[in-house]
Formats: sequence, structure tokens, C-alpha cells
Amino acid sequence: MAKRKHRLRKRTLRSAATLLVLLLTAAALRVGAGTAGIAVQQESVGAVPESSEAIGVIVPPPGETEFPVLSAAGSYTGQAAVDINRGIPDFTAEERELGRARAKEGYESYAALDALGRCGSAFAVLTKETMPTEPRGSIGMVRPSGWHTVRYDDLIDGKFLYNRCHLIAYMLSGENANPNNLITGTRYLNVEGMLPYEKQVGDFIQNGGGAVLYRATPVFSGDELVARGVELEAESLEKGGIRFHVFLYNVQPGIVIDYATGESRRED
Repeated sequence: MAKRKHRLRKRTLRSAATLLVLLLTAAALRVGAGTAGIAVQQESVGAVPESSEAIGVIVPPPGETEFPVLSAAGSYTGQAAVDINRGIPDFTAEERELGRARAKEGYESYAALDALGRCGSAFAVLTKETMPTEPRGSIGMVRPSGWHTVRYDDLIDGKFLYNRCHLIAYMLSGENANPNNLITGTRYLNVEGMLPYEKQVGDFIQNGGGAVLYRATPVFSGDELVARGVELEAESLEKGGIRFHVFLYNVQPGIVIDYATGESRRED
């Protein structure tokens, strides 16, 4: 009789232990499933760099998503810029609301560098308040991803192939030696591509046009260190003002660029 009770007690303990294991396993599975769901959700919208300021929209770091703008822009055919989305910017309702809230004092946000040291999107509400009040200082200490100091005296006005190219121009933002706002850009991109649009926006604001939503996104292909170009968007808060959405090619006529490394050679 004692032996039978002992066997029953052992079976009871064994069943309780089994039940406890099953309960713990189920709980772990529930926790794991919840964590996986969060990870999937985060991956689907992209990660916000810790040092970047929230602007109402999450901008994935470059290289982590495919950029359809490269397909939309196509190959360079001799024009410094090409319209994207029929020239209509992709600003969100949240960004426009932010623009109205900061229409006087302005606003600027620069994405953190990614793991390869590359810039991400730069977003701003540009006003007279964001414009500089003093001359630009030196930026020579900044070495953007893919940077090389190389010159082609007989091919390039200014001699040097690469400029430290501001995503949001100093004349608009007052941001100078900010590594999150400087990419390796050709002289052609800087002068023929970006400068005309920067002047257009600057003149509009200075002449009383009001605040302008502005975004510059360097477009990289895969793990390349030099951007293939810059996607540039602008829209004034006042209707009938300024509006454009373009892709600007990071090329230099007569020069072949290895975008993976930044190395270059003369065109054959």
C-alpha cells in the first residue's frame, strides 16, 4: 500500500513538473511572438537614427531600402536634373503640419550617418530665420564617404572633381561643417545641379514668399560610398509659390566614377 502511494506521489510530481514546463514554454513562445511582431513592424517602417530629431516621418538610413527614384530618373543623358513624380514633392501631411507650426522660426533635421558613414535625408522648414548672418567658415576637416582629393585641371572648371556638397545649402540653413549635411559631390552636381534650385528657394524666401518645406536625399546604390545623385524636393506653404521634385545626377562629364569607392579616371 505504501509503495502504491509512493508511485502515485511520484506520478503526481512528474505530471506537475511536465505541466510547469509546458506552461513556461507557452509563455516563452508568446513573448517571442510579441518580440518578433515588434521587430517586423520596426523593419517595415525603417529605423530612426538615435541622433536624428523626429520630424513626423521615419526616414530609413540609405542602403536599407531600394530607391525607386534611380529607376525613375534613368541614366544621365546630358541634363543635370530630371523631374520626379511630375515635379510633385512627396511631403506628408505631418510634414506640412510641422511646416505651418514652424513657419516663422524654421526647422532643420539631419539624419545620422549610417554604418558606412553615409548621409541620410536632410529635412527643413526654411525661413529667413534659418539663413546665415555671417560668412561661411571652413569645411575642409570633413571627409564624407567616398571622398578623394583629385583634380582634372583641363576638364573641370575649378579643377577639383569633388566638392563637399551640402545637402541643404549653407545659404538656406546656416549649417556649415555638419558631417550629416555633407556628401561627396562632383563639381557638376554642386554647380550645375544643386545651385540653381538653392538660389531659386533663397530668392523666394528673401523676397517675402514665406516658409518652404525642403528635403534633400542622397541616393546610394547598394553599399556604394558615393551617391548616384540627390533627390531634391521643395514646396512653399503658400499656394502658387515654389514647388519642385527633381533628381540631380552626381556625375562629371568626361570623367568615369567608381561609385563604390570614389575613385575616378578620364573617360576613354
